[in-house]
Amino acid sequence: MLTNYIDDKLKIVEAESKVYRPRVFRLNNSEDKIAFESLLERVPGLRVYDTMEAQMKELVKAFHPSVTLSKEEIKLKTLEHLGGIEMRAYGVWVYYPWNDNVVHLLDEEEFVFLRTNRNNYKITDEEEKVLSTKRVGVIGLSVGQSVSLTMAMERTFGELRIADFDDLEITNLNRLRSGVHNMGLLKTVLVAREIAEIDPFLKVTLFNDGITDDNLDSFLLDNGKLDVLIDECDGVDVKIKCRIAAKKYNIPVLMEASDRATIDIERFDLEPERPILHGLVEHLDISNVKNLKTNEEKLPYILPIVGIDTMSPRLKASAVEVGQSISTWPQLASAVTMGGGITADVCRKVLLGQLHVSGRFFIDLDELITDARPEHAQVVYDAQPLQLEEMAEMAAQLKSKDDSNIVKDEELLAKLIEVAIQAPSAGNNQPWKWYNKEGRLLLFDDPIRSAAFANFNGMVTMMSMGTVLENMSLKASELKLELEIELFPLANLRENRLVASVIVRSAPDVQKDSLVAYINSRHTNRKPGDGSKIAAEVIDDIRKSIELSGVASIKILEDSESINAVADIAGKSEKLRMFIPDGHSDLFDREIRWDAESAEQTRDGLDIRTLDLKPKDIVGFQVIKDPRAIALVSDWGKGAALENMTRDLVATSSAVCLISGHSFDKDNFISVGRAAERAWLTATKHGLSMQPFLASVFHFARIKHGNAVGMPENVTAEFEILREKFINLFALTSSSEEPLFLFRLFRAEEPAVKSIRLNVEDVYYSKQ
Repeated sequence: MLTNYIDDKLKIVEAESKVYRPRVFRLNNSEDKIAFESLLERVPGLRVYDTMEAQMKELVKAFHPSVTLSKEEIKLKTLEHLGGIEMRAYGVWVYYPWNDNVVHLLDEEEFVFLRTNRNNYKITDEEEKVLSTKRVGVIGLSVGQSVSLTMAMERTFGELRIADFDDLEITNLNRLRSGVHNMGLLKTVLVAREIAEIDPFLKVTLFNDGITDDNLDSFLLDNGKLDVLIDECDGVDVKIKCRIAAKKYNIPVLMEASDRATIDIERFDLEPERPILHGLVEHLDISNVKNLKTNEEKLPYILPIVGIDTMSPRLKASAVEVGQSISTWPQLASAVTMGGGITADVCRKVLLGQLHVSGRFFIDLDELITDARPEHAQVVYDAQPLQLEEMAEMAAQLKSKDDSNIVKDEELLAKLIEVAIQAPSAGNNQPWKWYNKEGRLLLFDDPIRSAAFANFNGMVTMMSMGTVLENMSLKASELKLELEIELFPLANLRENRLVASVIVRSAPDVQKDSLVAYINSRHTNRKPGDGSKIAAEVIDDIRKSIELSGVASIKILEDSESINAVADIAGKSEKLRMFIPDGHSDLFDREIRWDAESAEQTRDGLDIRTLDLKPKDIVGFQVIKDPRAIALVSDWGKGAALENMTRDLVATSSAVCLISGHSFDKDNFISVGRAAERAWLTATKHGLSMQPFLASVFHFARIKHGNAVGMPENVTAEFEILREKFINLFALTSSSEEPLFLFRLFRAEEPAVKSIRLNVEDVYYSKQ
């Protein structure tokens, strides 16, 4: 029997589960005595540790806590306690076959009494007895190792079931306490050995295959139902399945996330109808979890479980790098150790009936112990909504116009406005307001809508004003009307908000512009293109729609090498935009509408559904909206993943096009906006999709004309490099060529959701 035991000392029985304990010899048992003596003789290199005399001394002192015993008194009481038994034969000898150590210990009752003596009265004797009857299961042995060892040290269970299928690897050693000699060892065996070396009398049951559909019930129920389940596994499917089963069997579940010391408590024993994971995954198809393979597929499940809004900034920033510069989620030994201690503490209280709450709790050291630092504040622009009184006041300053032939029909004018405001605008901000003064339509810039970091010198807003004026002109041609447009009619107040005066006159002989038919079907498409070539005559038609204006020109790139080069610039520009605090705030705090309800309510901004994001990208947006996280990514010089979405889309284009103006001023911005709208409508006529991507040109303009004011130095430096590449790529040789509007042309299926516009009554005011 001993020979077999020794021969198999490093083997783990390949069974579903195994109680893992070292061999214990009691020399007052004749069989044990013979086996022990044989062990000493036949196993070479045994290391024998015998500190029984010291243990007896501590035991005697512990029996008399109120008395200070002399050395002689300790010796006397030791002899009395031995009762004539030879010191060598007292207690037990424990053989650890994995390291060939033999240790002489007090027997179980006295060992437990002495080992837990310093627990009193954090844990009372009565509580210790209760805990010794409890069964705890731990799935996953990263944080799970720390939890298991802490509970073993406190001796807060009677049986511990541990499940993991992984071996110890070198990458585990940043957070698992072990030596390099244990690499390749099953984590279950590693933990069981460590516990046995702390306390050879504790019962540890191993599930070396991890948790499977076949053994989950056994893990939870065999030899008595678990009193607490602790989930520290990485597998999303196991996290969900074990909770479904725990809920079925009324077993409470604990989980620690190693980030902000997040501790989850789900009291299915007290709340049998409680939704798993606090309802955070109810919107997901949990029946599909077993089919998830890649990180991309798992991410929409993982992040709700972790808690996107409650993740630490560093973990959010790290999430951006998963699959880029790191292969998986980071963990630190300090967090794992602290998490193990917290979980063990909570587990003990649950087992003793001292804690009944469910929920998610945080002990964030970065918040509790930190240098004082300013809190992030959302960027607030010094702008107020344009008021009706202001519009009326500016309207009153205008000189009178020839009143003959002016159309004042309110219904007709409102129809013009209704079509005009279907125009595109950056971030769908719709910066316009219209005021009707006795048939004279006045177009105003609403500062609360146009304020944005990208809107340098008003370039963004004025191009939008050009698109709305072009739409109105096209609709007027259909209604046999013509427009008398005067830009910035209050010349003495050049910087005021009055952009244009539009007088509508009857024009029976005006020719209808065919592009009017495509105003309502024009939209932004953010789907991938098929890369198919566009017919030369279509390209010529789009080119003519721009160049006939005489104030704008277009350059079109159709070869794949050039398209890929532009795609790289576009992707990097979108990333860099997020590294600018004001630009980041514009996108995430002001532009994006995170659900259909808010999009419908505001009727502006970017409905996130129109971005046509994959589930992982939606999650990614939710992660990087935290300015602290994006600041870390910028500081690290990382964030390649932030380039991917735009770069990949642009790379699927059939062509990329750049509209340039001849000067950098508001009149020219409006002209380029009108030309861009005509190009867009022409593309729509030919069944092509179009998507502007403007982060590059907007920031290039700030560098060239504004000395990069407001841009961090590292961002400016990277934009400077991109700008040089951009100039060469589009052969911008003339100083008068101002790149203002960049877009891609492609063929793709229609988007399921399109941006909506403000109602006419929200932007049109009439004083007849």
